[in-house]
Order: sequence, then C-alpha cells, then structure tokens
Amino acid sequence: MKKTSISVGMVGFGTVGAGVAKILLNNAHLIRRRVGVLVELVRIADLDTTRDRGVQLPPGMLTTDLRQILDDPSIDIVLELIGGYDAAKRLIVEAMAKGKQVVTANKALLAVHGEELFDMAVRHRVDLGFEASVGGGIPVIRALTQGLAGNALLSMYGIINGTSNYILSRMTREGQDFRAVLADAQRAGYAEADPTFDVAGIDSAHKLTIMVTLAYGAPVNFKEIYTEGITHLTPVDIAYAREFGYTIKLLGIAKWQENDIEARVHPTMIPSDSPVAQVDGVYNAIQLVGDAVGDIVLFGQGAGSLPTGSAVVSDIIDLARNVLAGASGRVPAASFQQDQRRPLRIRPMEEISSLYYLRFMVVDRPGVLSKIAGVLGQQGISISSVIQKGRQEGQTVPVVIMTHTARERDVQSALHEINRMPFISEPTTLIRVEGHDE
Repeated sequence: MKKTSISVGMVGFGTVGAGVAKILLNNAHLIRRRVGVLVELVRIADLDTTRDRGVQLPPGMLTTDLRQILDDPSIDIVLELIGGYDAAKRLIVEAMAKGKQVVTANKALLAVHGEELFDMAVRHRVDLGFEASVGGGIPVIRALTQGLAGNALLSMYGIINGTSNYILSRMTREGQDFRAVLADAQRAGYAEADPTFDVAGIDSAHKLTIMVTLAYGAPVNFKEIYTEGITHLTPVDIAYAREFGYTIKLLGIAKWQENDIEARVHPTMIPSDSPVAQVDGVYNAIQLVGDAVGDIVLFGQGAGSLPTGSAVVSDIIDLARNVLAGASGRVPAASFQQDQRRPLRIRPMEEISSLYYLRFMVVDRPGVLSKIAGVLGQQGISISSVIQKGRQEGQTVPVVIMTHTARERDVQSALHEINRMPFISEPTTLIRVEGHDE
C-alpha cells in the first residue's frame, strides 16, 4: 500500500530541536512538494515540556514519554537530538532494531561509536543520516558521500568549530588575549560555560574523524587523531603571523599520504589571502581537494538553531524519499559499501612534515641565534626567515624563526635540546604552517 505521509518523532527539544520543529512546521508545504507526500512531525519527547522554545506546537505533540515514539509503529523516522553517548546510543540502536530510519546531529557519538552504528544500519536495512554532525548548515557530509563520490580526496582542511574561530577572529582583530575574549564569548552565548570541547580542539577532532571515515572508506579511531587546542595562543604570535603574511586558525587537517592518512587538529598558520583565512566569527569553512574536481570551499554557519536544523531536515527529506521508494541503504551511511571499507594507517604525528613557526624567548646575548640555528641544523632543519626585534643586552627578547619543510620528530628533538639551554627563559612556542617552501 502506497504511503500517503511520512511520520517523524523527535527526541530532544533543545536549540537544534527547536530549529527542526520550526522548519518542518513553517515549510511543510514546500517539503511536501519536494517529497511528494506530507512529512509530519507527530511527536516530540523531552524531559522539559514547559520551557518556551519560541515555536508553537500543535496540542499533544510534546511528551516526556520516549516510548510514545519508539513503540509507535506509524513513526517512520526518529531524530536523536539529545547528545551525549550512552542514552543517545541506546535510543538509536533500539530505533534501528524496530526498523525506523534515524537522523542524528551527534558528532561525539559518531566519532566514538560510529562503526557500530554503521554496521547496525546495514544489518537492519535502515538509513542513518547525520548531515548536521559536521559544519552545521554546510552540506559537507552530502558532498563527501555523493557530490564528490567520483573523486579520490587528496586533502581536506578547514575551520569546523565556530567557537574557536570566533575567539581567534577577535584576538586577531583586536589584539586581546585568549581569556578576555573567551569570557566575552561566554557572555554573548558563543561559548559554553565549560568550553573545553571547543577550545581544546576535541569538537573539531570528533568532526574530523567523521570526515576522514567518509572520505577514505576506513574505520577511524578517534583517539588516533592528534588534537591540540588554542588555549596557549597569544596576541604576540598572532602579530608575528601577520608579519609573515599568515593568519592563525584552528584547523582540522586530513591528507592522503602514500597509503597513509594524516589526520590532525591544531592551530595552523595559513596564508592570509586564502579563502579559509578570511572566514571570521562563528562561521565554518572547509576546503576539499579532489583529484578530478580540484579545490572546493564550503562556507557557512557552523552552528545555531536554524542552520543546524536545516541540515537535520535535509536528512529527513532524503530518508523520506528513500522510504517512499523502498530504497533504504541506497547511499551507505559510511559512504563506501560496508564490505569495501579497508583499514588505513593514521600516520603518527612525529612522521608528518610541515613548515614551522618557532618563537624562542631568550636572554639577549651574543651567539644565541647561532646556537639555536646550530641545533636546528643538526636535526636537518633549514631556516627560512628570522625576526629579532628590540635588542636589549641581558634582557629577555623574542627570536622568531620560520623553517623550511621539516619533520615533526626532528623539530621536537631540536626543541627538547634548545629548551634546556640556559639562555631560554620559557618553553618555545611552536605553530605549524600550511604552505610550500619558497
């Protein structure tokens, strides 16, 4: 019997859930024209049924009873918007076992337990949509699984955390230090009361794990993603970056390297005239390089009620079409057919090569620069340029060096030796640089 409507049940009615509800209710006619039948939000389960979310719901739609969604055979698609790990995973597993299609925005869950959920989707012949897990309203998941499916992805890098980008944008523009800007971001609602996941790079690493999984058809262990945040960055380093023609951004970076994958999150200097460097505030930008298509940059709002809700609704529409066509599993959740996915080695951080920015705080005395250069040279590290300002005999001054391409292991070995020298007053600041030797 041909279905005349698609029923949706949503679990979690927070910021993203409110955006989803607004879009489904306000654009119901448009969505019906795109799908061919009514796509109806019939039930929302949340612990709080009294708080005003700024959306007018039909009477009886909101409940505290999750079973009204999971046990209702008429509900075709279940939305998991509660976040976290255990409860969210149990919800998705049960919904799939009952033959329901599932949509989630839960990047942390997918980064840690994605393999199990992908397997379950195949086993139960249902779809798992997660467009909203990376990049908010930017359609990066669909680009990786469909739009660029004919390409070998050579590299991916970008700004995939709006909170960190807001903080770095303010630090760059105003010269303020990290803690002052973070406090402002928290007051403005751009940063959580506990911002650790954002500023320590963990949120970006979750998202990069998902992107690498989809781009390269490989199971990825989130713990193998090298992760470094922005808490140690200073206005001094931002100013020096500008002198060299660079801007500092927190980037997720992935590269295909001779049957290995580089996958890392850390502050990075990128040329100030590049598209990604010019992305300010809470916006995200992701640059994808395919062997056939070349460079593509996806840009947009990486968070927020309506942008993220838009991504969730795009999955609802996609899954609704599949339900009507009886075509669940048409696009594998993990992008590659499950039996065609292959383990790939994540290249250890010490094996990667990069350009490096190094700021040494030294006691100004003759011969300091030559001693630093000597240690770098012993490790095969070539100096590209040097900045040394405000010489004050016997006082502590910065010496800033930009290297040619070097290996991480060699740079770390050199710094280990240099930092023990008596004229070094504090640990050396290291920032990796995306670019090419001139």
